[in-house]
Amino acid sequence: MSDDQQNKTKQPIQTVSDLAKHLDYSFLNSLVMDPDARIDGNEHNPRQVFSGHYVPVTPTPIENPKYVAHSHTFFEELGFDNKLAHTPEFMRLFSGDMSSLPSDIKPHGWATGYALSIYGTEYIQQCPFSTGNGYGDGRALSILETVTNKKRYEMQLKGAGRTPYCRGADGRAVLRSSVREFLVQEHMHALGVPTSRSLSLFMSQSETVDRPWYLEGSNSQDPEVMVPNLVAISTRVAPSFIRVGQLELFGRRARSNQTPSALHELKLLVEHLIEREYKNDIDTSQPFEAMLVALATAFQDRLTSLVAHWVRVGYCQGNFNSDNCAAGGYTLDYGPFGFCELFDPAYQPWTGGGRHFSFLNQPVAAEKNFSMFCRAIEPLLTDTPQELEALRNINENFATVMQQKMNTMWAAKLGLAAYDNDLLLQLLHLMMRTGADYNHFFRELSHLPSDVEALTTSFYAPLKEDMVAQWNEWLQNWRTKLEKSGEKSSEETGKESDNVDECARRMKLTNPKFTWREWFVVPAYKEAEGGNFDRIHALQDVLTKPYEEQSEHAQSQYYRLRPREFFGAGGISHYSCSS
Repeated sequence: MSDDQQNKTKQPIQTVSDLAKHLDYSFLNSLVMDPDARIDGNEHNPRQVFSGHYVPVTPTPIENPKYVAHSHTFFEELGFDNKLAHTPEFMRLFSGDMSSLPSDIKPHGWATGYALSIYGTEYIQQCPFSTGNGYGDGRALSILETVTNKKRYEMQLKGAGRTPYCRGADGRAVLRSSVREFLVQEHMHALGVPTSRSLSLFMSQSETVDRPWYLEGSNSQDPEVMVPNLVAISTRVAPSFIRVGQLELFGRRARSNQTPSALHELKLLVEHLIEREYKNDIDTSQPFEAMLVALATAFQDRLTSLVAHWVRVGYCQGNFNSDNCAAGGYTLDYGPFGFCELFDPAYQPWTGGGRHFSFLNQPVAAEKNFSMFCRAIEPLLTDTPQELEALRNINENFATVMQQKMNTMWAAKLGLAAYDNDLLLQLLHLMMRTGADYNHFFRELSHLPSDVEALTTSFYAPLKEDMVAQWNEWLQNWRTKLEKSGEKSSEETGKESDNVDECARRMKLTNPKFTWREWFVVPAYKEAEGGNFDRIHALQDVLTKPYEEQSEHAQSQYYRLRPREFFGAGGISHYSCSS
């Protein structure tokens, strides 16, 4: 894209025709279309896709679309005028209707295939053809790739109907899951966690699909009834949507010589990943094999940082398979996610997720996904044993790097200059024994209390006398270490900046005050079903300022512990599906 084209972004994008001037379809132009695909995008039935990086697919528009919300913050970053979200042509396009578009916009989107591995084990059994050639974007369609404000973005509709990868499903997303993903992506961004972003959300006023869900007041692990749900389409945005599972698909094909083009297609995809996600981190003038080693190092750094961020803010990616692991190192696919409230290292919001994807096991789950990433690109290094060995060494070092990132994160949450393992383990043990709320506790700790009495709002039950003594002993020990950290920092900088106020300030920038709590999101999507979006808009405001001290109303509504009636509640404390 020329400088003139990029400079045009400085003018607010007010129409879809304006947006069309910023298109640059690098994925379609650089990679290979499935040779068996229909060029018109009429691909709405499940089938095996044996080669190629994508299939052209036209989205299926939702009936009677209605505007729900858009991200004002992200619109500003993109150079979009907020009025654009309310134009008829914007609503048509981002509710799935790609007819009657400016000629620069292709009349179809594209869906991609990928492989499935769960916690480091390859699977093909869930594929209806038992081959693995049916996995991929079953209800997600990329429709645009733009360059605005000198940044490249891919825009993807979620819930836009069937694709060849839909495995017999309807390709729709319900309003419930769409509201959740729309809100949480912008919340995670505001928390400082790398993530896909939310552009817009439209719902149908008449089209429904049936989904299993919980009865009102249910404590069942599994849904008891089929419920009609209004459908919706949310648009998520990222630099690219290349997943580890995508690389795995072509890596597997290359290892087994499944098609003559498999190794070449793997190389093309990796080259495209580097161009889209890592060209500022990797010296692209070096030989390709050396770039692969640098890619592994860069991805390892991003993935370990990402997971440390997840734990820092209490987030649990309940289904962290390789196909839900973005190769760009950001959070992708908010299906059965949750935020830890009552602290439990084994917290898992998804009833089908198991302990392997639980809260404090996420570093190990990430290691499994990174191992699958390395295995996927190994076929490209078979002729260069030195680089192959370097790749394997990087893979073996993942746990060390991950632990370093976690140690740094825990030290920051506690306001310490250096990680203290014994202090942390004592703290986590106390939090478990006394029923502490994870994010509420660390935020209150950021006020640097010297007595546990100041932390009582963080506990779900009154403390017994012996626990009060243990907590005060821990706090005294922690305060002593804080003072030593401050003294050391002052000696190194020659300043007295590391005083109590500065320490509290840093901790409050690490430990958010307002975080996702499922029980106050549920009323938002329930009211949206009736056309009332006020709660969604209110949550947008609160959740995009998570570190700030907000209004008294926000404090009373959103900075409090989970009410007793929501413990064990199906669809709030846990869910088997959120589609």
